[in-house]
Order: sequence, then structure tokens, then C-alpha cells
Amino acid sequence: MLIIAKVLTIVFGLFIICSGLIMLLGPTKARRILSKAGSTDFINYAELILRMIPAVGLILVADVSRFSMFFKVLGWFMLVTSLILLFMPRRIHHGYSLKCAEILEPLYFRLISPLAFVFGAVVIYSVL
Repeated sequence: MLIIAKVLTIVFGLFIICSGLIMLLGPTKARRILSKAGSTDFINYAELILRMIPAVGLILVADVSRFSMFFKVLGWFMLVTSLILLFMPRRIHHGYSLKCAEILEPLYFRLISPLAFVFGAVVIYSVL
């Protein structure tokens, strides 16, 4: 189980790094992706379930990671907020993502992309 949790955590770190690449190289695309969160039942539930998988991985791998407390807090935060969104009306989730996409100009995506690279790398480093 621990090996699976480590693999999930590494894949999550790689996903964050890839998200950073999209934010850096295609900020308009990143903005468009953000605006689609919760837009359909399929996107909403797929997004939330896919978010819960690495959350559980973070929780399970926390005790053997370099940043145990951080992983536990992050994992539980991701899991609880995903569960809340799962039972919240989809239109609220979608409305929030539309508002965020409206506020976040493409330049902002480029500015925060280095944080995604660092965060993804730290997640991977923490479990290796």
C-alpha cells in the first residue's frame, strides 16, 4: 500500500509540474481549463475524484515523507474540500471557477508557474 501511495504522490508531483508548464507556455489555455471546472457533471465528478486519489496518497505516505505534517495537512485539506465540493451544487463550483478564471489574467498564470515547478519538485523529492 505504501508503494502505491508513493507512486500516486510522485504522479501528483509530476502533474503539478506539467500544470506549471501549461501555465507558463499556454496561460490562455490554463485559464480556459480553469473556467471549465465544474461545468458539466462529468467534468465536476471526474475532477473531484481524481483530486481525492492523490489526497489519499499524500495522507498514506505522510509518515515516511520528509515533510510529514505538511503532507498530512495538505492531503486532508484536499480530501475534505473535494468531499464538500462533491456534495455542493455543481453550479456553485462552476461559478467559483469562472470567477477565478476572470480574475486570473494570463500574465498571472505565467508569474505563478515557477511555484508549480518548485512545489511539484518538492513533493517528488519528499517521497524519494
